[in-house]
Amino acid sequence: MSTVFNFTFVPWFRSVAPYIHMHRGKTFVVGIAGEAIAAGKLQNLAQDLALIQSMGVKIVLVHGFRPQVNEQLAAKGHTPKYSHGMRITDEIALDCAQEAAGQLRYEIEAAFSQGLPNTPMAGSTVRVISGNFITARPVGIVDGVDFMHSGLVRKVDVLGITRTLEMGAMVLLSPFGFSPTGEAFNLSMEEVATSVAAELQADKLIFLTETQGIRVQPNEPASENNPIDTELPLAMAKQLLASAPSPTQPTDLAFYLQHCVKACEEGVERSHILPFSVDGALLLEIYVHDGIGTMVVDEKLEELREATADDVGGILQLIEPFENDGTLVKRNRTEIERDVDHFTIIDHDGVIFACAALYPYPEAKTAEMAALTVSPQSQGQGDGEKILKRVEQRARAMGLNSIFVLSTRTMHWFLKRGFVQMDPDWLPEARKRKYNWDRKSQVLVKKI
Repeated sequence: MSTVFNFTFVPWFRSVAPYIHMHRGKTFVVGIAGEAIAAGKLQNLAQDLALIQSMGVKIVLVHGFRPQVNEQLAAKGHTPKYSHGMRITDEIALDCAQEAAGQLRYEIEAAFSQGLPNTPMAGSTVRVISGNFITARPVGIVDGVDFMHSGLVRKVDVLGITRTLEMGAMVLLSPFGFSPTGEAFNLSMEEVATSVAAELQADKLIFLTETQGIRVQPNEPASENNPIDTELPLAMAKQLLASAPSPTQPTDLAFYLQHCVKACEEGVERSHILPFSVDGALLLEIYVHDGIGTMVVDEKLEELREATADDVGGILQLIEPFENDGTLVKRNRTEIERDVDHFTIIDHDGVIFACAALYPYPEAKTAEMAALTVSPQSQGQGDGEKILKRVEQRARAMGLNSIFVLSTRTMHWFLKRGFVQMDPDWLPEARKRKYNWDRKSQVLVKKI
């Protein structure tokens, strides 16, 4: 049993290493809906956040308290009042919000203070610091509705939060703000988290919510044909938002999406909507390539570019399995380092998913495309064709008339894309001298 565990754990742990390196030193703003705490998820969320912080991530945690405030109101015989998707905070609701926030802060601080042996919190030290980091202003009267003690963020104490994070502490914010006269305003968790992420220019804004994420066709039920959009470009997110009705409750499409869009427009590259119902949702989204919820991104994470010396390790990792099974000719690290500027790669969120090298023979007006490789994880998504097109462009820019490949197993793929089979005698003299007659590779040529 332990041997099986070793064989599954070791490759898995190695596979998350790039994400651990990538996120170290980054700042994440995490907004947790009050419903997650009411559903008993706080212990596991605290454990996961402590683990993420231990890997070098700076965390600002903003908690919500909708159900807790409503519970306090019900205990006092009052009904919650909403308008325009916001709570109307009268004197009683303000008292209930302050009571709920105080209780939740104690619960959250207690969750991060645990260190029992044989638990994920054993040996962890998480210093949680709260403070008056948010200055607020009243919502006022909107369309004849007086929102009383409901407020909006006026200013974020960026310096104070930054210094606290640099001390190694986690910053905990309740959805409250104070005016310069000392008046308290009830804010929404979503607006506080978005404003703080934008002002800090955080690397990620993450909402742990009641929803599974954003669906491709929001008006149709979930199915295999209507999955969660795991990556939503900002332009598409804005289109969805424009066609969605104004949100009135957290499960509405636009409720969290509007904040993700706003954050991305204001410089936060990635905003996430995750379901708190899935245990470990934060870890799955941050340290697994495909994630679990929806990520709104201001730029396409996939980058098609020429390789640099920093990419040598990633290229070796990508091509090694194909060298081992004989699909590719073996190349050593020295060779890759020497020729790295010949490579074109597809880099997706810091991980290389495809590559190819171009070796020109100017005297024959041609070039060899070698080591064309696409990761099994992204095969069938057109990455091979993207690399091929870029290689063709590079060859044209060199004034060449054709490119050729030597292949033993993937001839059909090239033939479908305009390559023609030629006799090995066609090869440029310099390449013919290195041709391995025992391998019997097919020579495939494409005019460009």
